[in-house]
Amino acid sequence: MAPRFDSLNKLFESVREANHDFRVTTDPFPPLDVEKIERTMELEEKGKRNGQSNSPPEDSRDLDEVERSISERIDSLRDDALQVLEGHLNNHATRLRNLDFDGHFSRIQVVNNASVDDFKADVSTGRDELFGLRNDLKEADEELADFRTRNRLEKRVARTKGALATILKWCVILVLLIVETAVNGVYLAKGNDQGLVGGIGYAFSFAFANVIATVVLGLFVVPRIVHRAFLWKVVGLIGIAAWLAVALGLNLVMAHYREVSATAFNDVGRIVMERLSTAPLIMNDIDSWVLFASGVLFSIIALIDSLLMKDPYPGYSETYTRYLDARDDYVDGKADLIDQLKEIRDDHNLKVDGIIRALSMRRKECAAIIDSRTKIIRQFSEHQSHLETSGRRLLATYREANRSTRAAPVPQRFATPFNLARRNPSIDTSDDWSDNELAGRIKEAQREMADQMTRISSEFDAAVTAYHQLDTIFPETLNGPAQA
Repeated sequence: MAPRFDSLNKLFESVREANHDFRVTTDPFPPLDVEKIERTMELEEKGKRNGQSNSPPEDSRDLDEVERSISERIDSLRDDALQVLEGHLNNHATRLRNLDFDGHFSRIQVVNNASVDDFKADVSTGRDELFGLRNDLKEADEELADFRTRNRLEKRVARTKGALATILKWCVILVLLIVETAVNGVYLAKGNDQGLVGGIGYAFSFAFANVIATVVLGLFVVPRIVHRAFLWKVVGLIGIAAWLAVALGLNLVMAHYREVSATAFNDVGRIVMERLSTAPLIMNDIDSWVLFASGVLFSIIALIDSLLMKDPYPGYSETYTRYLDARDDYVDGKADLIDQLKEIRDDHNLKVDGIIRALSMRRKECAAIIDSRTKIIRQFSEHQSHLETSGRRLLATYREANRSTRAAPVPQRFATPFNLARRNPSIDTSDDWSDNELAGRIKEAQREMADQMTRISSEFDAAVTAYHQLDTIFPETLNGPAQA
């Protein structure tokens, strides 16, 4: 399945990602240490030495070697500062380009339509899924209505048991099996050559056959006695007869087996069968009658417990349970789909809010970049003035030392101050936005995104209405089983 709101997600990530890779320096153009330069270049020493030789001559118009070195030093520092400035300007230009307001503004309208289309696709998928669940519920309702009509059960609902009640009833069956095995084991231990262990082994066999056969008959055969069809009633009567045969016959066998095994060690089975055929109700030991009565009692309890596990009418509880399961699947499915759409809507609106906040942050960053660029240009201009002043001081130091030791007059140009040739950087303003214009575009984008949120909310309301419309088509399937 394609990612949901793919276009919106890309726009969301693009406005949040970092748009620069730089380190901010607090002093891009450090001031010169003029005194150190004077010492390094030995300006006083050279000035005095040249002055003693009246160099440069009075009529010289060009700078001498020392003066040229000072001028070249200052020009070199200016050019280095210009390179630093251009590096910062390039960084500023890159950061402004990476803000990409034009690209984001142009994609907002596309994203609006794509996001609404994505949401509609989710709504359509959910509607198809819900329609399938609704159709299953309708079929289950019709099946139940038909079953009730055919079996004349319109006046009552099926008696169903919850999962806990069913588990408890099966626990009763298990307890009956264990208790009957224990009780019978004590009685059958007498006369068994393996004692209590052997008696419990035989007792478990009798108890298992007694209880399990009763449960099977009670669940699947005996309830047929209440069926509307005559043939099924016959099957129910056969089931009752089969249960009586199990409850009475099996426990009589067990009681006679106990008496015979207490006195005979060979041909026990043959003797038991002879007694059953000649004198089935004659037993000499009261314990044998107790064993017989307890077995019948356990069988009765198992029959009642199995009959109460579900509705007494055959197939009614199963049909009704299928209807309830289909109804629960539909109700839960609809709630899940609505919650899913609500989650999608909220996630969409959260991202839209994030885009608007990110654009506002980029507006502030744009203003900060332009302010920073203006500041560093001003700093470069001030730095050029500082370099010019420093050059004048360095020349003044040299010329004053030269004047102090020379006999001839100084050249007339010594009175001309040093003027630094200024450099004006080239500034790319093609990606500049005025703050007012940018604020207006962001406000317009905010209106468009708010309209998108409104459209998504409208689609959500329409989807919920469409989902509920299925309930108005077949309301009886939710209010209760359909009446024939």
